[in-house]
This record gives sequence, structure tokens and C-alpha cells, in this order.
Amino acid sequence: MSTPGETPTTGRPRSEAARLAVLHAVDDMLVEDGYAAMTMKGIAERAGVGKQTVYRWWSSKAEILIEAATFDAAHELDVPAAKDSRTDLVAYAETLATFLTTSHAGLAYRALVGEAQHDPKVADLVGSADLLGPSARAVIERAVARGDIPASANTQDAVTELVGPILYRVLLGAPARTRAQWRQYAQRFLDRHRAD
Repeated sequence: MSTPGETPTTGRPRSEAARLAVLHAVDDMLVEDGYAAMTMKGIAERAGVGKQTVYRWWSSKAEILIEAATFDAAHELDVPAAKDSRTDLVAYAETLATFLTTSHAGLAYRALVGEAQHDPKVADLVGSADLLGPSARAVIERAVARGDIPASANTQDAVTELVGPILYRVLLGAPARTRAQWRQYAQRFLDRHRAD
């Protein structure tokens, strides 16, 4: 099996139009019907492709959702560099919270995180896809480059510390934070790492 977003190297080549139709179909079906109601047959019908075409490229609906969410997250979570690290972190935190609460890809990710709690295969998919890591890592690396986070900091730990509380709040349905609260969040994050 290919990693999310890659074209398989064996078998018939993917039709990009069919692939995109499937990815759009799972986004729409997730919003309309929910994760539990989706089936591979239903996805194929919604996308207008044969069921065998879907099974040729993906072995489960979770794999399709991971690919769709990863594809969308790469664009939706790409936050341009700001003038300073705190502003950068605020922009990223707000973007991530919006992604998780309003984006189809964010909804897919949340559905998969929930499914991962009792399905080890989905847990492996979610863990290996690292859907939120690359975007958070880019923001942290910019803070390191500015000297606001030590170069010796463990980047993966910093990613977890940045993303974890935001994801936790969203999963609990906590109220949205204000811009002032995000600034405090970003400042606390920087202060913790400067103290290390």
C-alpha cells in the first residue's frame, strides 16, 4: 500500500480524476452521513467509479479518509511566516482550531481519532499519517531559527505540546478562544521553551 497522497507503484496507474472523485466523495459522505454509515460500495457509487477501482487503491474507508484529510490539511494548515514567533504561533493555533472545527478534513481527522480508540488498524493509520505534525513543525522550526526556541529542543515534543491542548479542547467541545487568549497561549508556549 502506498503512503497517503502517493500513487501506488504496482498495478494499474491511478486515474487522477477517479482518485479526486473518491476523495471528494468521502468528504461529502462524512459530513452528510457520518463515518459509521460510510461503506466502500457507497463511496464508489458516490464517486461514480467501480468498487473494484476503490479497492485497488485503498483497503478501507479509513485509508481513503486519511488520504483525503492529509491532502486537504497540507493546504489548509499552511500558515505563512509572521514577523515574530508569538504572532506565528497565534496564527497557527487559530488556523488549527478552525481546521478541526469547520473543515471537512478536520472533521475527517476527528472521526478517525475517535475510531482509532477501538480499532488498532485505524490507530496505526492515524499515527503514521502524522496529519498535523508537518504544519506545526514548520512553525516551531521558524521559532528555532529566530532563536525563540533553543535549537536543542525536541521538535516532536514541541509539536505535541503545541497541538495537543488545541486538539483536546476541540474534542471536548470547549468554547472558542479569543485572540487575547491565543496570544497568552502562544506566550506561555514560548516561555516554557525558553526556560528549558
